[in-house]
Amino acid sequence: MMIPSSASNVVDAYARAQGLSDAGASGVGSGGDDFGTMLENAVDSVIDDAHQADGMSAQGLHGGGDLTSIITAVSKAQLALQTTTTIRDRVVQAYQDIMKMTI
Repeated sequence: MMIPSSASNVVDAYARAQGLSDAGASGVGSGGDDFGTMLENAVDSVIDDAHQADGMSAQGLHGGGDLTSIITAVSKAQLALQTTTTIRDRVVQAYQDIMKMTI
């Protein structure tokens, strides 16, 4: 990477960087969805797994349903919740580490 040496080179480099960040922010060059949409889809998936596990558990309590599929659904929901909790903990820790940094 070359370091710009004059003011006009700095302005040109800034303009190129701004153009790249605008393209990435609009999703044009980033291959699709933005981070917020991806996060929303992941959380919706975890919630759907939990609802499915709840429904199958209720069905099992009333004598219906296959025990193997009930246990599989509950295990899948439990794993999704543990993964979500771990990711949340790491994001909070990263935020706290950033806030501790001196400027």
